[in-house]
Amino acid sequence: MADAATTVLNSRVPEGPMAEKWDRCKKEMKLVNPANKRKKKIIVVGTGLAGASAAASLAELGYQVQSFCFQDSPRRAHSIAAQGGINAAKNYPNDGDSVWRLFYDTVKGGDFRSREANVHRLAQVSNNIIDQCAAQGVPFARDYGGTLANRSFGGAQVSRTFYARGQTGQQLLLGAYSALMRQVGAGRIQLFPRREMLDLVKVDGVARGIIVRNLITGEFEKYSADCVLLCTGGYGNAFYLSTNAKGANVTAAWRCHKRGAFFANPCYTQIHPTCIPVSGDYQSKLTLMSESLRNDGRVWVPQTAGDQRRGNEIPDSERDYYLERRYPAFGNLVPRDVASRAAKERCDAGYGVGSTGQAVFLDFRDAIARDGRHAIEAKYGNLFHMYHKITGEDPYQVPMRIYPAVHYTMGGLWVDYHLQSTIPGLFVLGEANFSDHGANRLGASALMQGLADGYFVAPYTTGHYLGSQNLPSVSTDDEAFTEAMANAQDRNAKILGVQGTRSSDSIHRELGHILWEYCGMSRERQGLETAMGKISDLRDEFWSSIKVIGQGEQLNQNLEHAGRLADFLEFGELMVRDALVREESCGGHFREEHQSPENEALRDDENFCHVTAWEFTGVGNEPVEHREHLEFVEVPLATRSYK
Repeated sequence: MADAATTVLNSRVPEGPMAEKWDRCKKEMKLVNPANKRKKKIIVVGTGLAGASAAASLAELGYQVQSFCFQDSPRRAHSIAAQGGINAAKNYPNDGDSVWRLFYDTVKGGDFRSREANVHRLAQVSNNIIDQCAAQGVPFARDYGGTLANRSFGGAQVSRTFYARGQTGQQLLLGAYSALMRQVGAGRIQLFPRREMLDLVKVDGVARGIIVRNLITGEFEKYSADCVLLCTGGYGNAFYLSTNAKGANVTAAWRCHKRGAFFANPCYTQIHPTCIPVSGDYQSKLTLMSESLRNDGRVWVPQTAGDQRRGNEIPDSERDYYLERRYPAFGNLVPRDVASRAAKERCDAGYGVGSTGQAVFLDFRDAIARDGRHAIEAKYGNLFHMYHKITGEDPYQVPMRIYPAVHYTMGGLWVDYHLQSTIPGLFVLGEANFSDHGANRLGASALMQGLADGYFVAPYTTGHYLGSQNLPSVSTDDEAFTEAMANAQDRNAKILGVQGTRSSDSIHRELGHILWEYCGMSRERQGLETAMGKISDLRDEFWSSIKVIGQGEQLNQNLEHAGRLADFLEFGELMVRDALVREESCGGHFREEHQSPENEALRDDENFCHVTAWEFTGVGNEPVEHREHLEFVEVPLATRSYK
């Protein structure tokens, strides 16, 4: 197996010193001349930060681009929900930051489970992203002298996070969207909203197109191209309750997996420590409170278990600022996985607050007294307003109540250094790939990766691919397109034909409970084995009991949700299997059998310093495990400590 994996998983990382790898890669790439670019067609699926920036950049270069999203407008991509900021190594505060320091923090934050070369490239191009976005008019916060302002995020001891109050993702997406729509107006991008990708089309083993369903009419459509860029986000909604938009799903990536794209590290799920707690059994999603709040907010619980007093009624002498106590070097700005596990430990021990006991306090009393209410409003006003609207509590007067929730996913389709999957011609960008964050993403690095991939990596690597291939013209009348369309139509027809008694929501909620209970913030062998059986049974239940009203040839959101749920049920089993075979704790993957005496994650570098990439062999069949060995030269393997 090791030999086979070595042959297949060629990461194509260039030789030479780390700081020179990306420049060397670009120097050795083939180019496509401007006249030939106009003859090349590229499909980009997704219009979030990765998709919008990639489509705009490729069209600006002269390629014909077709852009697809299932929303009614590219502006509604889930990237708008990102709140706190975007990292870059500008070192404006002059506090010791550098490209190397950003690289180091990201490798360490990912618990030494990411590919060093990809992370270093990310740090290298980070400064270009800020210049690009500022030139587009993104309204970054500025300090008194007019320089772009920075704030701190977890896992770093420098201030490198650029922000636009608590709506950074929205502002960055508007910048990318404006660039996208400029190219739509110029005729170089064809925009296809309200389309959902349901299959990838391979011709002679190479990605050459996609099958989509028009969500308004229900019609199936086929589109061909010279290559496909997948920018469809993560799979956090497998848990049902998450901070993701309700429409976010795994379908496009999963259908590519079933066509031969390996899925890497699916068990790596990030639990964000700063979310509004669950309030009821029938809540449909959770709301994120930006990690940036931990710059000024202090996290604590009462010193007495079961204390039900309101937060502002508990004096300092009876408070446990447990992050500051446990991690004095980083305090409230420890990485997300560390903060989340610490909150869970306190709540499990009986110190949680609120009616459920599943919450801790995030308190701004001291910051307001120190800096004044106006300064806090300027930094976080929209976040405080959102919290007040949702909970009915004014965080200027009483502490926020927060609890960890599913947020980002570090796993994704396996890609090499060029962002190409194991299917030639299929490139995967942003959260949909596995490459940059290892087992735990540092805050403000998601936006950085999406824009780095779209603006500064994919335009080079896809151009190299197109310049290196002699791709014959392919028509959508080709047999491969006919087969793929029939496959997608048959699956929808099968779902519609069950006519059982259970709704998608009821089954999805049950799946989410299984995943959260057994494969959530902590995992252990017996629970994971239990989850495998429960998910398999629930998948059978879906195909015998799902009820979808309406027809396929019309707007039918019940059918959309059911199709995505069917993929989550298949994917969920792979997520659990991946967690089961990784007999170590690292980052967001915490196996209870593998922890230090201080309850910290205990890695096993001798046996698990690798990427696990799974090959699909059929629904219900055991997938084939492949491995990419990870080497750490610039940042030597070490026990991660924030104390």
